[in-house]
Amino acid sequence: MSTTEVRNNDTTRPASVAGLDTKLEIVVIPVSDVDRAKEFYTKLGWRLDADYANGNDFRVIQFTPPGSGCSVIFGKNVTPATPGSAQGLYLIVSDIAAARNEMVGRGIEISEVFHDGGGVYAGPDKPYLFGRLRVSGPDPDHRSYRSFASFRDPDGNGWLLQEITTRLPGRVTGKTAFGSASDLASALRRAEAAHGEHEKRTGQRDANWPDWYAEYMVREQAGEELPK
Repeated sequence: MSTTEVRNNDTTRPASVAGLDTKLEIVVIPVSDVDRAKEFYTKLGWRLDADYANGNDFRVIQFTPPGSGCSVIFGKNVTPATPGSAQGLYLIVSDIAAARNEMVGRGIEISEVFHDGGGVYAGPDKPYLFGRLRVSGPDPDHRSYRSFASFRDPDGNGWLLQEITTRLPGRVTGKTAFGSASDLASALRRAEAAHGEHEKRTGQRDANWPDWYAEYMVREQAGEELPK
């Protein structure tokens, strides 16, 4: 019997353990200049949660991106990792163009929006979720998960924006929630556009549009079939 099988069939653990929430809330990123990094992440518009020092040998800074349940920590003597070695850090956004434009407005150097090269995993570019071939522009079919933009902090830690509008089935359970007012507004705009197509198909005004919007937004987050 494999180790995986032993773990999966372990009946000695309390049944409640398997159902415990285990939330990823901190990612530690390695930097060489703490104050320079603090200035950069402040420029991004992220919330500064903590800046704590204990003498000259220890300092920890925590930032949280808007709408995120996970924060980043960096500082002095908080990780042995080489500065700039954190790569493939994903920031999920509901509107890739708007998110990129906001970062450009903040003076952040960021790539153009790109999408994957159709399953081609080799290429000249830096690796990301779908390989190394980056094709300019957003995904032509506007598929969720498929449009990106990338940037780096001053040490070279690599970040990517990834556009997700509809979650795959099973990714959202039990509730519908939005990380920020802008995410909610984007969801409302998508529901409005879809509802407009719905009214075109029916040939009449839908006076019950609030219920239609609500069903559309809940199904979209849950990755379920969208209403017509």
